Amino acid sequence: MSEHSYRAAIVGTGAIAGAHATALQEHADRARLTAVVDVDAGRARAFAERWAVPTVAPDLAAVLADGVDLVHLCTPPSTHLPLALECLRAGVTVLVEKPPTLSLAELDTLVDAAAAGNAHLATVFQHRFGAGAARLRAMTAAGDFGRPLLATCDTLWYRDDSYYAVPWRGNWDTEGGGPTMGHGIHQFDLLLSVLGPWEQVTAVAARRSRPVRTEDVSMALVTFADGTVASVVNSVVSPRQTSDLRFDFEYATVELSHLYGYTDDDWTVTPVPGHEAVAERWARQPSTVVGGHTGQVAAVLDALDAGLPPPVTTADTRQTMEFVAAVYASAFTGAPVHSGQIDASSPFARRMNGAGAPWEAVPTR
Repeated sequence: MSEHSYRAAIVGTGAIAGAHATALQEHADRARLTAVVDVDAGRARAFAERWAVPTVAPDLAAVLADGVDLVHLCTPPSTHLPLALECLRAGVTVLVEKPPTLSLAELDTLVDAAAAGNAHLATVFQHRFGAGAARLRAMTAAGDFGRPLLATCDTLWYRDDSYYAVPWRGNWDTEGGGPTMGHGIHQFDLLLSVLGPWEQVTAVAARRSRPVRTEDVSMALVTFADGTVASVVNSVVSPRQTSDLRFDFEYATVELSHLYGYTDDDWTVTPVPGHEAVAERWARQPSTVVGGHTGQVAAVLDALDAGLPPPVTTADTRQTMEFVAAVYASAFTGAPVHSGQIDASSPFARRMNGAGAPWEAVPTR
């Protein structure tokens, strides 16, 4: 058991905040949810009553002044930068929901603020956590599967027009992007955590159906530093919803099929004939690691105990956010984008849609 008991606050009490409250409740011996904040005071009070939170604060400044060790930022994306900066400048570690910022430039501002102070920024990419993901990374690193050769990553979801009635959704200025930024990011972040640095992206993006200014579908072909090739598809127009990852290695295919969250039972391993020991080794590995928000919060608390940057670190986050920017840059310029190509002078560093999406001159319906 940890010697520490951390005070946590949740800022923003919309739907995702419940996952954070549940995660903190699962670790009640290590952390206490002591305060909540929301621009809707009534919603904040209802949330505090539901989760037995002692304090409903008027704003983040009041929370920071009262003393807190960890802030869970669950507000709309356009608010992440100023609120996270406020936490970091107060020396308080912040766990921010995806997408962490609207652009690479904003993320770099937070990276600099964290480096200048005594606090950390971590991004909620909860699919990295869980027994299957941990096992896959460990066995890949050990070479148990042989070389990775090919991967596919599909986030095929469905969001109807009414979903976009929420004012901040579907707009570059407030959401930062469409399913590439806000939906598929969990799946391909897990892909990147397994395969490592990506090298080149060639992509398309389109607005096919939804009443939005962003894309509602995107597709990318990706080459990784070790030569592995992958496809990444993101959609909010797919009636049969599924989230799928497939890794084809020299000695086995490893697959994950789920929707919004996975368990250990959602993974399958198909060995090449003669390499059945790989599947046996997979099955022998312990499956006690907890996934989702609960697993990530446990990892954050472990890092705080050790005085280390909590996962997912700013370096990890930047690799994923640069991938998002590369998808948009390739889709809107028609050219492949290489890792490191989007520097501070690029319009795609300042805005995910760069100088503008091709369809932005056409009025939305």
